[in-house]
Amino acid sequence: MTAASKSVQYFAIYLLLLGLALIIFPNSMLSVLMMPETNEPWIRVVGVLVFNLGIFYFYMASTNNPLFLTLSVYLRSSVIVWFAVFSLLEWVSPMIILFGVVDLLAAGWTYYLLKAGK
Repeated sequence: MTAASKSVQYFAIYLLLLGLALIIFPNSMLSVLMMPETNEPWIRVVGVLVFNLGIFYFYMASTNNPLFLTLSVYLRSSVIVWFAVFSLLEWVSPMIILFGVVDLLAAGWTYYLLKAGK
């Protein structure tokens, strides 16, 4: 497996843990983001989606598929833009941008490794 693929697998582990946290401790996660707690199921639904995306990323990374790896860089880089827009529209706390920063840094790492041929 290439270093770029391994970087995506590490990111997948982050997604798996984040997804589980959103499913098991949704209000704790909302508190960290300075968002109001909720009893509605939407946060757990998001947790399932994040968890499943983590599984997908983990297994797809092991294929060393250059198209998947490149697409993951672009999509992960876009998260910070979406979250910044959501924050500017006051739909969410600006704290959510921190998750976008993690995505951007991880995408940058994968991008660097792809360009270096690793």
